[in-house]
Parts: sequence; structure tokens; C-alpha cells
Amino acid sequence: MFSKVLFGRYVPTNSFIHRLDPRAKLVLSFYFIVIIFFANSWLAYAFLGLFTLVVILSTKVKLGFFWDGIKPLIWIILFTVILQMLFSNGGHIYWHWGIFSITQFGLINGGYIFCRFLLIICMSTVLTLTTPPLLIADAVESLMKPLIKIKVPVYEIALMLSIALRFVPTLLDETQKIMNAQRARGVDFSTGSIWKRIKSVIPILIPLFISAFNRADELATAMEARGYRGGEGRSKFRILQWHGKDTAACLVMVVVTIVLVGVRLYS
Repeated sequence: MFSKVLFGRYVPTNSFIHRLDPRAKLVLSFYFIVIIFFANSWLAYAFLGLFTLVVILSTKVKLGFFWDGIKPLIWIILFTVILQMLFSNGGHIYWHWGIFSITQFGLINGGYIFCRFLLIICMSTVLTLTTPPLLIADAVESLMKPLIKIKVPVYEIALMLSIALRFVPTLLDETQKIMNAQRARGVDFSTGSIWKRIKSVIPILIPLFISAFNRADELATAMEARGYRGGEGRSKFRILQWHGKDTAACLVMVVVTIVLVGVRLYS
């Protein structure tokens, strides 16, 4: 399961999305996540879903591979949707038992939340699939540079983000290896009571934490041996440049916003 999680993984292809400036992709991704919450009808969510599908296809990453990557998160979304449906009031009541009820508004809000989570996960995954972690860190550093004047540690934040994104897939792969090793020793993670399943996780967490701390210590030693003393004053090997295609991508997002506002007003 962990091998299919795509967060933090970069899939190199020669697509239009890959060639965009990482600053443009980062800003537009966050902007898209914000405008998702302005959708108030099924037509608006259908439009945003179609736009997201076009973006996914533009990455030239196989759709099945992409779906396998986000599928493990679907259960978290469904759990949130079920809570929304059981505790929302309003409209026609379809089922009621104690403090739980399923109403018309609950079903609608649950559907909206499902669409929101799915769109957010898809667009966030597109960002990490099409942008190397180091370029994401460079984009964050470039966008946050004005904050240096108020003593915000921009270089350190960018470094921590780069390291975190770099080691997410590594830790997931390490978790999968530990689970396979425990299964070979007879540990069953899928059966038994909840308490038994919680206890079976402990043999995973202990070696995983030890491995993470060892990697952190080795990384700190390697950085110190190479003379790292902070990002201020250092030259850049990768120079970020804004091109016409980045402006075009921003204009496309402006058009998406205008259409969404129109759908919201007339739906």
C-alpha cells in the first residue's frame, strides 16, 4: 500500500505542466485549493472536476497509476463524509437513531466534502508528481524572500521543507520493508481486535523511528562535513525563471475563476 502513495514522489515526463516554473505551480495549486471552497453546486464541482482531469491528463502520467496513488486516502475521505452525513441537520430526514441522523442536507454536504477532498488531493498530487522536491523548496524560498526583512528564517524553512519532501517516500518504503519483515515472522496486521492491531503496530514504529533518527544524524553529519552554514549568501545552481507559459497558466486560472463565479451566481 505504501509503495503506491505518490506524495513526495517525482515522475519525470516532458509535459507542459512539468515545464512550468515551480513558483507558478505552487501559487496556482494553493489558489485552486482556495477557490474550491467557493463552489456551491454540483455543476460547479463538475466543472472543477473536469478542469482537474484535464490537468492530470496534461501531466502525461498514466491515469491508472495516478488513481492507485491516491486510492489509500479515499478511506480517510469516506470516514469524514460519513461523520458529516450523520451529524448534519436540515431538510428531509431519511433515517434517525439517537444522536445520529441522515438528512437531505447531510447527504448534500457529504457529497460536497467528498468532492472537495478529492480535488484537493488530486491537485496536490499533481504538484508533487510534476515538480522535484528541491524545486519546490526553491520556490518556497523565492516566494518567502520578502519575509527576510522581518527576521523570518526563510532559508531554514526551505531546507526543512526540502528534506521533508525528499524523505517522505523513503520513510514509506522503509515502513513497507519493516511490515514485510514482520509478516515473514508471523505478524498479522489485518485480523484481530482493535487492541491487537494497535499492539501489532509497535514492532513497526520502533525500528522506523530508529531508522529515521539514524538518517537524520547521517544527514546532519554529511551537511556539516560539506561546510553548510545556512543559505544566506550562497549561490544557486538552479535559477528560477518566469516564462510566457507561466503567465498563460495564470490566465487560464483567471478564466477558471470567472467561470466558477458565473456558475455560482446563476446556479
